[in-house]
Amino acid sequence: MTIAYYAYTALDCENPVELAHFYSRITGLKVQPFDEGETAQTCEWLELLDENNRTKMAFQKIDNYHAPTWPQGDIPQQVHMDFHAKDLDIAEKELLELGAIKTEFQPKPHRFRVYLDIAGHPFCIVQSDKD
Repeated sequence: MTIAYYAYTALDCENPVELAHFYSRITGLKVQPFDEGETAQTCEWLELLDENNRTKMAFQKIDNYHAPTWPQGDIPQQVHMDFHAKDLDIAEKELLELGAIKTEFQPKPHRFRVYLDIAGHPFCIVQSDKD
């Protein structure tokens, strides 16, 4: 018997609105509407929702957020996400246009590529023949 089921990943960040829109453009998931009276400046938690309005990712504002310095430095990667793409070159071009940064650390670039999101979180695009 399972104790619980996996729901979603929540990332700490300085600006949840900006990071939610970054990942929305990658995944096609929609950004949850603000609560009544909430604005981009007051938002402290924001979610990405699937077509059934189920949360798939969340973003939490942290006042003293420090981006990972991984693979070197004092702040480890802490967490990373993998996304699949059929064509790594096309995905890379689009990610860089969104503001992602390709890391120098690329252990197997023919199979997967490592990037940093706009808040400094590492994530990978993995070669896949599935959509």
